[in-house]
Amino acid sequence: MEAGILTQGVVVALYNYMSQILVELIKLANLIITITRAVACGNRIQDVMNIQPSMPKTGGIAPLAAGEPAIEFRDVALRYPNAGETALAGLTLTVGRGQTIGVIGGTGSGKTTLVNLIPRFYDATAGCVLVDGVDVKSYPIDALRWKIGVVPQQAVLFQGTLRENLLWGKPDATDAELWNALTYSQAKGVAEEKGGLDFAIEQGGRNLSGGQKQRFTIARALVRQPEILILDDSASALDYATDAALRKAIREMSNRPTVMIVSQRAASIQFADRIVVLDDGAVAGIGTSDQLLTSCDVYREIYESQFPKEGTTDGE
Repeated sequence: MEAGILTQGVVVALYNYMSQILVELIKLANLIITITRAVACGNRIQDVMNIQPSMPKTGGIAPLAAGEPAIEFRDVALRYPNAGETALAGLTLTVGRGQTIGVIGGTGSGKTTLVNLIPRFYDATAGCVLVDGVDVKSYPIDALRWKIGVVPQQAVLFQGTLRENLLWGKPDATDAELWNALTYSQAKGVAEEKGGLDFAIEQGGRNLSGGQKQRFTIARALVRQPEILILDDSASALDYATDAALRKAIREMSNRPTVMIVSQRAASIQFADRIVVLDDGAVAGIGTSDQLLTSCDVYREIYESQFPKEGTTDGE
């Protein structure tokens, strides 16, 4: 009788059985954790899907009246939700078709806020914004934003070919339209050097310089030839010559858009039809560069910090 005696084979078998049980218990614990995380993620996705837009949906728009300005701001003000101060106040401006308007001011002065009101990324809390004589709140969102091409401060490119990135601007664009947009944006030479429309762009455009990314994002906005083009400090990485050539090419487009240029560079906006100078959310001045140099201290300070006292220009 071998009661109380464990042979070597029995000990090995016991160890193997316990190891198998432990492994399965670990798998079960991991499964429980995974299921818990999945449920939490699913609940979060459901919360996001249930969010209702703060902007009310609209139906059809009123007939467009002939001769109306491209953009009009009527005593516009904006305060962000839960913000203590107004981000923009007292803006009244009329922009004719095909005009170029420059927007300049210090950091946090409300420049991006101003142009974001046009495609209705935000609704004005006072006053109204009109496009083609119609309040932007009366447009269906898709119809309004199809009129507008926006190039943000941060150039965003996706992994894929150059062609695929440009087609985000107009899905049915032909190769000829894509090359035209690249030409206007001063990116044609870069595209040809990289191998054409089939050039592979890495995620975020890691294989491109800052200026190249900005030119490609501008080309994407120009593909569908928008009626209104918003350049939100989108040429900051371009040298002055390329910046000037870009602005000249846009002015010479057959379907010349109305252009809103937000910039920290006085050189980028000094030849605009009018310049809006913002200071801490308020309008410090509106006029041409020459007018503002004599009447607006904020603009004169920015201008003189970037140009010699003689007032040399960028040779545009």
